[in-house]
This record gives sequence, C-alpha cells and structure tokens, in this order.
Amino acid sequence: MAYGANRIVTTHVGSLPRPTDLLDMMKARLGGEGYDRNAYDARVRRAVIENVRQQADCGLDVLTDGEMSKPGFFVYVKERLEGFEPRPGRGPKLFAAEVAAFPEYYEDYFKRAMLGGGVAPMQPMFCIGPVKYRGQAALKQDLDNLKAALADVSHLDAFVPAVAPSGVGYNDYYRTDEEFMFAVGEALRTEYLAIVEAGFQVQVDDPFLSDIFVEPGLDDAQKQRKAKIYVEAINHSLRGIPPERVRFHTCYGVNEGPRIHEAALSEVVGHMLAINAGAYSFEAANCRHEHEYHLWEDVKLPDGKAIIPGVITHASNIVEHPLLIAERITRFANLVGRDNVMPAADCGFSSQACYKTEVHPKVMWEKFKALVEGARLASKALWKQAA
Repeated sequence: MAYGANRIVTTHVGSLPRPTDLLDMMKARLGGEGYDRNAYDARVRRAVIENVRQQADCGLDVLTDGEMSKPGFFVYVKERLEGFEPRPGRGPKLFAAEVAAFPEYYEDYFKRAMLGGGVAPMQPMFCIGPVKYRGQAALKQDLDNLKAALADVSHLDAFVPAVAPSGVGYNDYYRTDEEFMFAVGEALRTEYLAIVEAGFQVQVDDPFLSDIFVEPGLDDAQKQRKAKIYVEAINHSLRGIPPERVRFHTCYGVNEGPRIHEAALSEVVGHMLAINAGAYSFEAANCRHEHEYHLWEDVKLPDGKAIIPGVITHASNIVEHPLLIAERITRFANLVGRDNVMPAADCGFSSQACYKTEVHPKVMWEKFKALVEGARLASKALWKQAA
C-alpha cells in the first residue's frame, strides 16, 4: 500500500458517529415505523458527504464513508444475507471472562455505552438455511455515495469496511462450522469484489479472530484449529483479489473497561499475517496493548505488506499529544520500515449506530487532527534520519 508520498500516510478504521437526525430516521426504519424512503436515502448521502469532508479537513489521507448507512454488524447481516434469523438471548455471552470478572462494571457499561442507546438491539443471528448475498442494491448505494463524497475532497485513497465471515452469526443449518464459515465467505465475496471493482480498498473487519484466544472452553489445539478455519474462510472469499487492495482489521471488542481478559497480539499475529491482505490493522494505543510493539522485533513483516497500528484510542476522551503519537509511529517505523506503517485509530468510534458514543464526536475529530500532526512530526524525523 505504498503511495509514494515520502511521508507517513494516515487513515482510520471506519465507523464514525452518525448524526442524530439520521439516527432518528434509522431507528424508525428498523422499528417498522412509517418513514420517507427518499428522505432517508438523501440524508444518508448528505451524511456521507459531510463526514468525508470532515475527515479530509482533519488531514487524513485514506478515507471512508464512516459507515453512515449501517446500524451495526448484526443488522447489517440481516439486511444483506439470506438464511439468517434473529434469536434474542441466544448465543454465547459477549466477553464472557471479562464480564464474569467485573460484573458490576459491565452491567452499568452495557446500559450506558455499547448496548445502550443503539438504534437497534444487538440480537444474535442464527443461520437457518442456505446463505446467499442479497445486498447488491444497498451496497451499490454505499459505493455511489462514497464516490460522490470523494469527488470534492483531497485524498490519497479510500476504503470500505465489510464484515468477516466470522462476524455474521451462528450456525444452525450447515453440517459443520467450517462448512458454514466457507458458505458465508462465498456470499460475502460478492461484497468484497464489488468494493474493489468500484476502485476502493476492502477492509475485512474481524474482531472475532482475537476473541478465539480467550474463548471459554477451548483448549490450545481447538483455538488454533478455529483460528485456522477463520483465516481459510477469509482467504477463500478474497481469492483473486489483489492483496494490495485489501486491509484486514482485528481488535478486542470491548472499548472502555478493565480489559484484563483479552488476547495478546502474540497469539493472534501469526494467523493475522496468514490472511491475504496488503495491510493489517490492530490495537496498539490502549495501555493494555501499547507495549506489544516490541513483538515486531522478532516477527518479520512479509515483504510488500504494511501495518496499520492504532496510535490513538477509541476508548478514551483524552486527546493524545502529537509528540506521543509521533513516538508511537516512529517505534513501528524503526522496526518494520517507515514505508510500511500507516497509523490509524485502534478501532472504529461507533461500530454500532448509537445516540451516545463513548468518545464524544468533537473529541474524536481532535484526535484525528492530533493523529495527522503526529504523523507530520514522525515523517520529519524519519525522513531526516534517512537523509
């Protein structure tokens, strides 16, 4: 993903807060209330234009639509894939070990943050029939909206996030979970291909890969086997797509919290690098994982690949100082090469469409400005160093 910019290129991870009036319209649509479809589509288009312009105004280089049209992973799956039904209260508990260790904290947290204030409930989806892609019209609308928004702003490239096969729900139809995963991957391939054919990078979002390594009841061999299936399903869905047009993102699911029960990057990195992507996005700014940059002292980044480390966190309203951001960027650049680092945020700032995001939108934009300034400072040091 080298852009020949002779500096550190910046990006982010995708989801950004939606405007309140759009959330109102989205909630009415998802709740089966009467709504004006033309007015809704027009508001989504306008929100994408506004959001992309704000990204560019902050100085970010590789932009996206902020996922303005998407209510969240599970609703997105329901709208774009056939063969699923919601089953409230079913499925594994989210972040089971973490919640068991801190039940009082997370009872309050889910009410006020991740699960509270959303426009639609997070209901687990279960596969009950053959999986097929049916989201062509919605996808085309997203791609057209992004193209229109990018026409009037300065940028180097653009990407569109899409869920990984592991993120769509649970198997209640296929003989094995492996068969299920490959069926989902084949269906999602339609989306991945369309994004790339439209001229964008596809970002495969897979926080679920990291979750495997803290999943209760799995021994080490089972964890390795499950991770291998996830990787194979993604690679099957990406076959024939140039790796340089693919970004892969993984994270840990919980935002603000103790976060003691999370996988170490050392457990995930080998599987992550086996995915046929050109760049790999992971958390590196939060204080449970910042030390893991040392991992790249021993792990060899394959030739032609890049990393997209988080250098600002989506889990705190503190705006990182540009000098600290520059230091974080420089650490990675000195280990994997300055041309192979594209700094970003740890994760998206609104993976579910919520009325109240954990990081206030105004604070988020300041974080992006700090990211860009930190990249400028790092570029100055890194290119001077090599002169």
